[in-house]
Amino acid sequence: MSSSAPASGDAPASLRQNLEKLRELRGREAHGHTPPRLVEVKAWQAGRLARTYADLAANPRYAKATSFFLDDLYGAKDFSGRDQAMLRIYPVMVRTLPTSAVETAALAIEVDALSEELDRRVAACIESGPVTEASYGRAYREAGTRAQRQRQIELIDEVGKRLDVLVVKPFIYATLKLMRGPARLAGLDDLQVFLEHGFEAFRHMGGAVEFLATIAERENRILSRLFSGHPSPFSD
Repeated sequence: MSSSAPASGDAPASLRQNLEKLRELRGREAHGHTPPRLVEVKAWQAGRLARTYADLAANPRYAKATSFFLDDLYGAKDFSGRDQAMLRIYPVMVRTLPTSAVETAALAIEVDALSEELDRRVAACIESGPVTEASYGRAYREAGTRAQRQRQIELIDEVGKRLDVLVVKPFIYATLKLMRGPARLAGLDDLQVFLEHGFEAFRHMGGAVEFLATIAERENRILSRLFSGHPSPFSD
């Protein structure tokens, strides 16, 4: 898949811009005040992803990475606390982390912001009643362009590839573990858990090429089926 990573000089600005975008989108809805229809759409998507990747979740090698992608990177949970934490420590991250780590964080937050925006559009477009494969497909086509959905898949792929490189660097992982105490004292537990889950999942996997290729292939196939109006876009 094509790489669309920010240039090293642009990564800090991109990170802050997308964190502020997320705060604008969902910062006022923390602590259980998310619109009910958006909750329903995200829950339906989470179920779809769990079904699509049930085989990876059942594979001991890929189980942790699947959980990270479905729950921590793109899930139905409330991420507003993590967003606020990252905004608070943004200056420290940019000063102390290697450029490659800042770029990876920027891409992860970009995919989060894009996904949040698209989810809200789907929730606004979807017809009343239970969310179904058919109603979701119609709202999906109305809510976003093919280019935006392709960008979403490319970003997920790029985040995974960069994490796969970062986890083999002992300095970064050691620094992350040293952050546990300060993070707890500063109220940054959500952010610390997110970062540790990502690193642990990819370290455990021992190479992400096959895992990421599987996700990219399946999501691109589903994207094509959705935009072509296929009656069963999520079936094998």
